[in-house]
Amino acid sequence: MNNLLKFELRKIFAKRVNLLALSFILALSLMFSFATLQNMYATDGSGIEGSGKAAVEIDKQIAKKYAGPLTDEKVQEMMTEFKPGHDLHGMNAKYLYMNATQSAAFSRFSDMNGDWNGLSVSDVFGDEVIKIGYTAGWLQTSQNLAKILIVLSFVIILITAPVYSGEYGGVDAIILTTKYGKTKCATAKIMASFMASFFITAFVLAVNLLFAVTIYGTDGLGCSILFAHQDFVEGYIPFNITCGTVIKYQILLAFLSALAVTGISLIVSSLCKNQMIAFVISAALYVIPVLLPISEVSPLYRVIVLAPLFYSQYISIMSVGRMANGWLYAVWAIPVALMIAIIGAVFSRKKFQTYQVG
Repeated sequence: MNNLLKFELRKIFAKRVNLLALSFILALSLMFSFATLQNMYATDGSGIEGSGKAAVEIDKQIAKKYAGPLTDEKVQEMMTEFKPGHDLHGMNAKYLYMNATQSAAFSRFSDMNGDWNGLSVSDVFGDEVIKIGYTAGWLQTSQNLAKILIVLSFVIILITAPVYSGEYGGVDAIILTTKYGKTKCATAKIMASFMASFFITAFVLAVNLLFAVTIYGTDGLGCSILFAHQDFVEGYIPFNITCGTVIKYQILLAFLSALAVTGISLIVSSLCKNQMIAFVISAALYVIPVLLPISEVSPLYRVIVLAPLFYSQYISIMSVGRMANGWLYAVWAIPVALMIAIIGAVFSRKKFQTYQVG
């Protein structure tokens, strides 16, 4: 079995198209990471400004000044320190961006002119304790990961779609089946597929997270995502969880996505004799759920959001709600992904065996 497993893994990682796909996902990760860093800008309001890594350091220093629980006193300090010193020409001050901390404060506590709007911390966040810190870099990393992990799913489909479909009628399948038997050959293909998917997912996550740790540090991981700059006010996860918790959920969902996508791809691969058709059908099955005209208020939405594409996109499934035990609804992805993977493994093995020549 070990020799069979090594053989199947070698076939996956030796294909030029697969190596090109892996190189592409690595290049995409680095491109997003560096582009995000270079596009960062911050000023402390007293004449010190910078972009890129300099902006990160400015943001970190300001966040450090106000670190800890958000209070009404801190809000007043922020509103005073960052009050616009120039004419906004009709622009709403809540959209003014000087630095991440200022933007987070103004988007919630500023009126049109940049003065305090009269709201208290409890008015905005209720009884939640909001811990302030530098989260901007990690939240941007998280959003980049969502795009990268969706592309990664197509890469996983690309490398697993030929696992069965590329073997029908091939000489390798006949020779290996004769030597090792039908069950061992099919099992080796399944194991190799899941191992390859997990390895690639771990590699992509490691590259992105290592970059984030190196540039942004880890201090902000223990801070609330709710006190984030304007880009994250609407349409983001509406719960008071830390930035680190978001990243942990995203890592979990990334591996669950790899598990489910591989399961789907194995089923299709075992049914198709053409590799390209297997890839197209698998990719279509992956994309279709997000295209369905189902509103977020529909009861069916809680079912649709458990499709693998939503794991990579992550914001929708994590925004559905909390359960009675405090866990986010996203944990339901665990049994769903496992079920898809098991069905994929069992079905594809039986189907492939019926085509083998023993």
